[in-house]
Amino acid sequence: MPPKISLQLYTLRDAFAQDFAGTLARIAAIGYKNVESAFFPENISIKEGARLIHDAGLTVMAAHAELPLDEQTTPVLEQVAALGATRLVWHGWPQDPDYSSVDGVKRLVERYNLANAVATTHNLQLGLHNHWWEMEPVEGRFPYQIMLQELDPTIFFEVDTYWAKTAGLNPIRIIQEMGERAPLLHIKDGPAIQGQPMVAAGDGTLDIPAIVEAANGNAEWLIVELDQCATDMFTAVERSFQYLVGQGLAQA
Repeated sequence: MPPKISLQLYTLRDAFAQDFAGTLARIAAIGYKNVESAFFPENISIKEGARLIHDAGLTVMAAHAELPLDEQTTPVLEQVAALGATRLVWHGWPQDPDYSSVDGVKRLVERYNLANAVATTHNLQLGLHNHWWEMEPVEGRFPYQIMLQELDPTIFFEVDTYWAKTAGLNPIRIIQEMGERAPLLHIKDGPAIQGQPMVAAGDGTLDIPAIVEAANGNAEWLIVELDQCATDMFTAVERSFQYLVGQGLAQA
């Protein structure tokens, strides 16, 4: 069976700021049944957002949130519980000189392992999402390879295939290398050049069929996400759904 399809709600953040419930209805009307949450507009609480998502007939299959550590522990756990998700995804570390060394990456690994201990205690799976900078070499090594060796093996990866290619790497090889530790794949498309807008899945430079094939059945979800788009965002969200489902790359 192909992976299931989902939509990262960050994609439609501008529409959500104008009409939260109406945007959810449009997502459901396209055919999406599952979404990945991000941060809600300031006027929408987590509980209200969760209710509106569920009222639209949608399920939150994963939640992007802060790490459940220090003062963030209780708010993050309450957020994920309200959304009904079992997977908690850290959206990625900031661009920071502190992480530009192997020792810096290993300090991050220690922090992720601590967060994972909290997550597992509350029956959650912790995952890590990447941008392009987490895929850039550090002292001749790639951070994701250090993390594969050093992280608690229960921590999974949500591979953003587009950002991996933007960093100059081959997302197919990365997915093969991660194997069963990469159950979630972010699917973007476009020129894979920093600063240039993205396009609907299937309309850009990524070889999405080869990416899905490389997962070798380990990918459970293909999650459509566009940070910015050269066309109308809703059109790209719908075209991405039609392409991935229509080509048999994902199941609705």
